[in-house]
Amino acid sequence: MYSRGTEKRTIFLDYGDYLRFLVLLHVANFHQAVHLSDYCQGESLPISLLWTKSFGEKLVDIGAYCLMPNHFHILVREKKNNGIPQFMKKLLTGYSMYFNKKQTRTGKLFEGAFKATHVDNDEYLRYLFAYIHLNPVKSLDPKNWENKIIRNQATAQNYLDQYEYSSYPHYSGRARPSDSILNPKTFPEYFTEPKDFTDFIKDWINYSTEDGDEDPTVKDSP
Repeated sequence: MYSRGTEKRTIFLDYGDYLRFLVLLHVANFHQAVHLSDYCQGESLPISLLWTKSFGEKLVDIGAYCLMPNHFHILVREKKNNGIPQFMKKLLTGYSMYFNKKQTRTGKLFEGAFKATHVDNDEYLRYLFAYIHLNPVKSLDPKNWENKIIRNQATAQNYLDQYEYSSYPHYSGRARPSDSILNPKTFPEYFTEPKDFTDFIKDWINYSTEDGDEDPTVKDSP
């Protein structure tokens, strides 16, 4: 799934914005409503509590995610009937309310409905694991990224290793409290060891695809 800021505007302005969205990826994924105001003191969040706290049944399993300045990608598997739209509504509404209050603005933050596509084969699922985690590379070389070409492979790999706003650290062996967002056990076990994942990403860094103007991983949701 994918969504971006209206008119391609930046939706993550600082570390606090990224952190709030990551927290929402966790708490918006429960059938039960969770009000962060019950756990906040001003803008401060007791993260150590929220990462470890369960609020009941989850709506979706999240296999991968990546947050970029003006958009995000999430790979999910629905657990409950209608779980995906429920999850996305809670996620986007919760973040929009936070962002608009913080920036003293009104109106839509995200560009229309979220976009999604159904994954119906193993090859495409593996591709999504690569594409989502490679997204930060576009910050280094936007022009070539549009053509799915990565020119400086070593720089790209180093940048991905340091990028904190995705599930890359989890798969590369750097455990974090925020890993509670993920439930990779419900997805195929492509990476039994961190090296399996990092080698997989290196293979994709060395690979170029055909030109394409639109994000190949998504289409308009119903």
